[in-house]
Amino acid sequence: MDDTLRAAAFLDKGGTGKTTTVAHLGVALAELDQEVLLVDLAGKQGDLAKHFGVWGSYQKQIEEDEAWPNISTVFDDAWSTIADKLGEDPVADLVVDTGEGPDLIPAHPGLDTLDSELGNIDDSHDRYSRFEQFLDEYVDQLSYDVVLIDLPGMTNNVTYNGLWATRNALTPVEMGPFEAEQADALRRDLDKIAENFEIEIDLSLVLPNKVDTRTSLAEEYLESFEAEYPDAIAPSYVPYSQDIRNAAQRGVTAFELDGPSTTARQAREAYLAATETLLERLGGEGDV
Repeated sequence: MDDTLRAAAFLDKGGTGKTTTVAHLGVALAELDQEVLLVDLAGKQGDLAKHFGVWGSYQKQIEEDEAWPNISTVFDDAWSTIADKLGEDPVADLVVDTGEGPDLIPAHPGLDTLDSELGNIDDSHDRYSRFEQFLDEYVDQLSYDVVLIDLPGMTNNVTYNGLWATRNALTPVEMGPFEAEQADALRRDLDKIAENFEIEIDLSLVLPNKVDTRTSLAEEYLESFEAEYPDAIAPSYVPYSQDIRNAAQRGVTAFELDGPSTTARQAREAYLAATETLLERLGGEGDV
């Protein structure tokens, strides 16, 4: 379908670690010699940019009305005209360097009203395919091997755009009864979306996240997820690590830590293994 491989982090629930997963998979992909673009559609908070310590400078641009064009602009009716005026590579005006390998198109306050703006578009194909058009016409022309999208923790018109554009969902899941229930609904959600929009969305990666195997309950849920999603489950789980939380607060991923803890090292290995699996499932060859 595309020159670039695409996947979107999706689960109809917030707080599951989608942003942390996108950030770490993005860096892991770069570690495997992939050219990576990350896109934050998850909301105006800019959490993905915060994960790389670049939100402060971008927020200053927003406050000074200099963050234009931005991610919300690419959904606009006038985007093609705007892009023509920007020159040969309009995507370059949107991108921020994370400092850890991947490029990033950060979130913007314009995302706050984007769901309702898309809802006002009568033609459903146009409503849900605008982000796909942006990737097809502008991003695929560049050197990126993989595009990863961070989606909102709810199903709305922005989410539909991300899934429509990528056709591949990756889902971090925690080990607990509520999370198991949400994950159980995941496949039904994807099937319903596919049926309504007549597109096929693959569940490409289910990544057990923040797993504490010191508890027998976590082990039981881990086995349950492996049985439920045998074709999508990651080869290893990401352990709970205070190091990762501390790193995020500092604006770096676990890959940037000097002297990481045992759990942080295990997490890095799990992300790398998950990345290799994701590449295979997306049909990429990669230098792995």
